[in-house]
Amino acid sequence: MRPTSTSHDLPPRLLRRKKTLVSGRAWIGYYYNARAADGRRIEMALSTDLSEAERKWAELDCKPLPSETGLMAHIFARYEREITPLRAPATQRDYIANLRQFSKVFGNAPADAITPAHVAQYRDRRGPKTSANRELALLSHMFNLSREWGYTRKENPVRGVRKNRELPQDFYVDEQVWDAVNSSTPIDLRDAMPFSYLNGQRPADVLKKTVKDIKEGALEVRQGKTNKRLRILLDRADGTRTELGQLLDQIRTRPRKVSRFFLVATPAGMPLNRWTLRVLFDTVRKVAAVAADKDGSPDGVALAERIRKFQFRDTRPRAASDIEDLAASSKLLRTRSRKSP
Repeated sequence: MRPTSTSHDLPPRLLRRKKTLVSGRAWIGYYYNARAADGRRIEMALSTDLSEAERKWAELDCKPLPSETGLMAHIFARYEREITPLRAPATQRDYIANLRQFSKVFGNAPADAITPAHVAQYRDRRGPKTSANRELALLSHMFNLSREWGYTRKENPVRGVRKNRELPQDFYVDEQVWDAVNSSTPIDLRDAMPFSYLNGQRPADVLKKTVKDIKEGALEVRQGKTNKRLRILLDRADGTRTELGQLLDQIRTRPRKVSRFFLVATPAGMPLNRWTLRVLFDTVRKVAAVAADKDGSPDGVALAERIRKFQFRDTRPRAASDIEDLAASSKLLRTRSRKSP
């Protein structure tokens, strides 16, 4: 028999336990009312989440799963709770935003009811094609995990669904565009463009670099996306400084008002985040484009059009394109160069 508790609304042998923590917050846990080998009654801890507790109860009691435990809302909640915190902060924000969107569309649907046709309809109604493709990749990962977690036995409905066609970005920042934007750069952004160009890393990796990352004549980089480590030498074989080494020397000699020395920072020493960088760069790009438009000539109009296409992340492929050695370029970007067929 189940002991007297507040668990009358739960399946047999599933118990709810409540207590107030020292912080004053209410805590709720779910337990399975079991018997030990010697006949003693024991309570097996299941989970603090009712849906997960009911799943474990069904396994222990050899009963069919309650239908509500297979709702997509529970899968989204578990993914946000267990998987999302393992990602980088920026990725976490993207995942949470995507999960909110998924919940609006699929939250009340059982996982077994989702079909490839539903996924395709979602793809077609979403915004930018690239964003829709990223969301489908995340949704596919969640369905794979939901099979591991036991929420569904069906095949992943995202598998085989056609992705939106993405045209590869084919834009090279030529000297005219670079000089036009760089000459309009305010003091807060004066180091960001050349530093990003000379080390060839992603904007997120550029912004987090500090003076502590300069060790033994090299800039040490740990890429946030791939977790790869890379050392970029600051001296040439003949002992002279590289362009990156010269830039870092200039940055380190500037007076700063804070002890933590970010390499890309405001004159006050405050680091730039990706949002500040984007706003500053968008402003600079607009100023440069307007200046080019004032020329009125066909060349000026064409230059203004190219400037408007320039995005800060384009400094990375420019860095790779300007390196003559393919192997060196691949090493800088930390990608593998393809062998000739």
